[in-house]
Amino acid sequence: MADRINLNADLGESFGAWEMGCDAELLRIVGAANIACGFHAGDPLVMRRTVRQALAAGVSLGAHPAFPDLQGFGRRVMQLSAAELEAMLIYQIGALGGIAQAEGGRLTHVKPHGALNNMACEDAALAASVVSAIRSLDRSLILLAPALSKLALAGMAAGLPVATEIFADRAYTDTGSLVPRSQPGAVLHTAEACVAHVLRMFDAGGIVSAGGQRIRTDFHSICVHGDGPQAVLAATAVRSALLAAGVSLLPLPEVLQGPRDGDVSPAMV
Repeated sequence: MADRINLNADLGESFGAWEMGCDAELLRIVGAANIACGFHAGDPLVMRRTVRQALAAGVSLGAHPAFPDLQGFGRRVMQLSAAELEAMLIYQIGALGGIAQAEGGRLTHVKPHGALNNMACEDAALAASVVSAIRSLDRSLILLAPALSKLALAGMAAGLPVATEIFADRAYTDTGSLVPRSQPGAVLHTAEACVAHVLRMFDAGGIVSAGGQRIRTDFHSICVHGDGPQAVLAATAVRSALLAAGVSLLPLPEVLQGPRDGDVSPAMV
């Protein structure tokens, strides 16, 4: 079992009068926040509030850009030219980066959202466009991408720092991709199921599919989605199980840096 890991959550997904998620509670649990940038969720006030909360909690800041799809929560497939997609990503990441700077912080990573993320995991050309946008803005930004994905490979090939993630609450196919949400069993709905799923993958040293297939792969972070009714319970249970197993929970940049003598993380206490 790995001895260092990051927990991340997708946050800042409220919009106007519409409230989504339990951001304040999750920020006491996770070490990295992927903050919506206004295209699938979020707005300037929500973005600023979430950045402030994350900084106060000592949580690393990430941009969570998406297709322009408020009605569909960024989960609908869209076909865009490479030029348009790259411009939209730079726009979203830059906006959140500006808010972070205004609040005395800085972005550490980028994690694409929803359909954009899923498509880039399977489409090398789309993955290259995502990576190109990030590199053109800031080559020091970490790309947080699903393990075994073409998106992660594109980031590595382009020289970006890449952190790979697994999902606590999503089932996997035998090829290592996520089971589509349209299929039964794609989402794990209880804290107990999420903990068992995560511990199986730690013990296997990689992804374990719904059919029992084991695919060895490194991973640096675990995503606990923040938009479900069991989000806080599941995240708390996963965190507790990992700490009980002797795993150190760290902000994302520290996981990539590797262990150093004397490292102590607030998340460990």
